[in-house]
Amino acid sequence: MNSDIEAIEQVVRDAEESQSDVAGFTGLLTEEVTLVNFTGTRLRGREQVKEVMAKALRTPLKDVLTKNELLDVTFLRPDVALAGLIKHVNDGRTGALTFVLVKDGDTWRIALAQTTPVVKP
Repeated sequence: MNSDIEAIEQVVRDAEESQSDVAGFTGLLTEEVTLVNFTGTRLRGREQVKEVMAKALRTPLKDVLTKNELLDVTFLRPDVALAGLIKHVNDGRTGALTFVLVKDGDTWRIALAQTTPVVKP
C-alpha cells in the first residue's frame, strides 16, 4: 500500500505541475474520465478534456494557477482510491477537490476529478 500511496502522491504532484500542459495533464486521466471544474462545467472523456483545456489555455485562464494540497487517501479496493485535496487558486479562492483514481496495471489514473468551491462565511 505504501508504494500505491507514493504513486498517488506523484499523480497529485504531476496534475499540479502539468496544469498548463494538455498532453501531460490528460495523460494522467482514464479514457472515460469525468471532470467537473471549479465553475461546475462537467467534461466527459479524455478527448473532451483535451479540447476544452487547449481552448482555455488560449485565454486569460492560462494565468490562473493552482496548488493541490493532498489531505488523505482512502482505498475503496486495492485498485480504486479516493483522494481528498484542497485546491488553492492563485487568486485567493479555494476548492475541495476530489480524485477517484483507478490502477491500470502499475499506473494510477484519475477517473474522476471534481472541484467544489469553498465559500468562507
